[in-house]
Amino acid sequence: MTFEEKTISSETIYEGKILTLRKDLVEVKDGGTSYREIIEHSGGVAVAAVTEDNKMYLVRQYRKAAEQDVLEIPAGRREHDEDPLVAAMRELREETGFTARKISHLSSFYATIGYCTEVIHVYMATGLTPGETDFDEHEAIELECYSVEELKQMVFDGEIIDGKTITAILLVAAKLGL
Repeated sequence: MTFEEKTISSETIYEGKILTLRKDLVEVKDGGTSYREIIEHSGGVAVAAVTEDNKMYLVRQYRKAAEQDVLEIPAGRREHDEDPLVAAMRELREETGFTARKISHLSSFYATIGYCTEVIHVYMATGLTPGETDFDEHEAIELECYSVEELKQMVFDGEIIDGKTITAILLVAAKLGL
């Protein structure tokens, strides 16, 4: 069995709109202590919007952390106690305008488990009906559509660099037998 680090003390360093940074003093395996810096995040959702002919809609937007345009599946942050499915349907509509006849859970995973509490819930939406987008303030998004086979190759070629998008593409490809 692995050793569980016990928290001795915890201090909030920064509290922002989308994250909180805390510094925990923990007891480590040899009886000593060490600090852990943890980002607290309410979590997120991501939606693979899949058409009847096995194409997926993605959004392209500039991401400051990467300093470049990034191709991603529609995604967003959950409100603190928001049901992930409700958040996924909201983000799909806001970023693409689509509503889905069927939405199914594919996976949930920690985005960066070494220092962040963010869990991303990934869904697959099918039976898409177009509608109006409702972007967040200051969002600049372009909608693009690719076949799942193209996207899978883009993952292997290093053209898709977002972790949740890579995960979703490979999960959808496996689910569809592609």
